[in-house]
Amino acid sequence: MENNKAYTFIGFAMRTGKFKVGMNACQTLKKANLVIICKSASENSVKEGLKLAKKLHCVILQTSKDLLEEIIHRANTKVMAIADKDLALAVLQNCENYFIKL
Repeated sequence: MENNKAYTFIGFAMRTGKFKVGMNACQTLKKANLVIICKSASENSVKEGLKLAKKLHCVILQTSKDLLEEIIHRANTKVMAIADKDLALAVLQNCENYFIKL
């Protein structure tokens, strides 16, 4: 796994505690700025993620090179939401080759 700025900002979001992992946990959020889905997520998970992003009025990204569980070092992770506005913006600005906007 290659390290880049987007992955670093995701790590910062985790260290500050401004994130949720898992579809059920993310659906409990009232506000989020970014939803990230793993490239290995099922078709139904992607549909649920799109519904979640629409409900939260935020951008949704899908990993294109690495699995989400490798990026955040948590096994079997398919969905993640970042609730910090500045960190979400930093990830979006540095996501060029590592994520796909859905």
